[in-house]
Amino acid sequence: MKKDIEQLKVENVAVAVVKEKNEEGEYIWNVYLVNQRKETLQNVLISSKGYVTDLKGNETKTSVLRHVIGNVEANEYAKIEPIIEDVFALNNEYWLSFFLDDKMYDKKYIFLAETIKKENFTTIPILNKQGVMIK
Repeated sequence: MKKDIEQLKVENVAVAVVKEKNEEGEYIWNVYLVNQRKETLQNVLISSKGYVTDLKGNETKTSVLRHVIGNVEANEYAKIEPIIEDVFALNNEYWLSFFLDDKMYDKKYIFLAETIKKENFTTIPILNKQGVMIK
């Protein structure tokens, strides 16, 4: 039954949105998974989507994207996907699943609408870049 399922807490793993320059020198936004643990995250899977409901009840949503990241070594990061500024007006959800010590962990990270902006920037550990991060 549900009470028999072990609820494992995800710690020291973050999702960050970072503004950076691409090869052509243009500014773009990328989403990263940051592993601040001392262990490798194994078989990392991430689904992402955007959504919002206005005051009139009208729903706006994006397609659900699924990403197979593979393993993310200790104190390393992995790029999840590029993201466009048009969806910053939506809630942007990243649902992370991975294995550690033969146990499955999962956690949902949600960047609320209009929170991906310069006022909320912090230095992202391991990447050493400015962006918005959720732990």
